[in-house]
Amino acid sequence: MIVLIWATMCLGPIPLSVPWIQLSAGAIGTPGTLTADWCEPLGRNRYNCGGTFVPDGGGPSRPVSAPADLEVGDTVRAQLAPEGDRAAMAGPRGVLGALVLPFLCVGGIGFLPYVILYWIPAATRLHLRRAVVAGASLTGFSLLGLATGLVAIYSA
Repeated sequence: MIVLIWATMCLGPIPLSVPWIQLSAGAIGTPGTLTADWCEPLGRNRYNCGGTFVPDGGGPSRPVSAPADLEVGDTVRAQLAPEGDRAAMAGPRGVLGALVLPFLCVGGIGFLPYVILYWIPAATRLHLRRAVVAGASLTGFSLLGLATGLVAIYSA
């Protein structure tokens, strides 16, 4: 039961990240420029931010919810969500930022095969060693992706 909860907790958020990845990659939404106009602290290092989105093709600017990684006055390439209420950073910086949660999830599931094999009586030491190598590789890949995404988000 614990293994099922572990797998669900680590794999569940990945499909929820797909719309943000699509938005940041430009597959959906309207391209334009976002300027962060305000950010209010919510406590515990969390912020609620808003800004002004100006579409590339012309048209009126509109107030939107902005990513909390921006500081007031920052202007970035962005994609307006189809709903028109929020914008996400576009391009490589936005995509890498949107991939932070999936990378975290992949790292969380890295050693799950080892845990499963540990409780199977037919598993040999070779199976366990391979599971440890695979888990360590997956966790290392995850840490590399996390670091890259966080550097991309917070670099100017």
